[in-house]
Amino acid sequence: MCQDGSMTKENLRRVSKRLGAIQESATLAVDAKAKALKAAGHPVIGFGAGEPNFPTPDFIVEAAAAAARDPKNHKYTPAKGLPELRAAIAEKTLRDSGVTVDPNDIVVTNGGKQAVYQAFAAIVDEGDDVLLPAPYWTTYPEAIRLCGGNPIEVFAGSDQGYKVTVDQLDAAWTEQTKALLVCSPSNPTGAVYSADELRAIGQWALDKGVWVITDEIYEHLVYEGEPAYILAVCPELADQTIAVNGVAKTYAMTGWRVGWMYGPSDVIKAASNFQSHVTSNVANVSQRAALAALTGDQSVVEEMKTAFDRRRHTIVQMLRDVRGFEVPMPTGAFYVFPNVQGVLGREVAGRVANTSSELAELILDQAQVAVVPGEAFGAPGYLRLGYALADDDLVAGIERLQKLFA
Repeated sequence: MCQDGSMTKENLRRVSKRLGAIQESATLAVDAKAKALKAAGHPVIGFGAGEPNFPTPDFIVEAAAAAARDPKNHKYTPAKGLPELRAAIAEKTLRDSGVTVDPNDIVVTNGGKQAVYQAFAAIVDEGDDVLLPAPYWTTYPEAIRLCGGNPIEVFAGSDQGYKVTVDQLDAAWTEQTKALLVCSPSNPTGAVYSADELRAIGQWALDKGVWVITDEIYEHLVYEGEPAYILAVCPELADQTIAVNGVAKTYAMTGWRVGWMYGPSDVIKAASNFQSHVTSNVANVSQRAALAALTGDQSVVEEMKTAFDRRRHTIVQMLRDVRGFEVPMPTGAFYVFPNVQGVLGREVAGRVANTSSELAELILDQAQVAVVPGEAFGAPGYLRLGYALADDDLVAGIERLQKLFA
């Protein structure tokens, strides 16, 4: 103690162990660095962000502007979300997936990230294991740890299309296994599970008594065949499944921060109680914008999807001409996830990168192209490139990589 009674720095732990252990989002860090370099005059092309380059459609923006002028949106509203938005989410869920959900069993959240965290918080206790297929989105393991759980990685590389099998899940299961995370279409790989694959995983979870958290944020970005939903193909799983979703990717609304979660009534009630203390309601103007998105002209979704599909083919074709890159064709989302182990250990521009993290730094320094290393996704030896950027920038960026690795 100091003479005045205050704690010394040596005795005062300034940051809690739980928050101190959290790593910064690698994808946001790469995007921020790319934007900072570009603002400083460097011709950086960024493939790091998981964000559509399109503006939010005009009819959604107009709905928000009207909402901002309406005094009823200037006050608190129910913590779990506007009733009309929850009804629209239920209608949209039935329309898109064939899954029936009670609007009372929906919580509107501040973006998909809050939905993911609250899903884990609602069911995971200290010491519970959560099976986490890898490559995974960077937020999943951090959210699991924040809830006291242990992320148990189950890796599926490019040789199996980045999709885990029931046999792998079975080998990773223990008595401490509480839940399984399913993300299809996948961030970061663009892999999409078929109906048969999801049915098999769902049946396995039923047999084992394992909860499923299914992240369906990229549901409208499936380029080959139709999207599959685990609750549609395995409806018996409804009492042990939480679905998370949002408007960010489908409607180019990443900055509006509107997501949602639905599941069994008792779990959703617990999540709603939690949200009532953490954030209360999502901003009403954003909720009104989301309502317009879900109930308005859906042709805008197809227009953006068409552009993403064109870019998907372009980036894969061009990356396959980069020496040492192995590039599976993604069938969903807007990411490509090349295996770059053929480049590691090789001299490039007078330098040798032995890890994909070092390779990402080399690419940024030498080609002024920002990519995310696979280590961020539990997949050393890989890189993630998002193709939700302008066509001209996409081509110019990959041409730089082709030149760098020639």
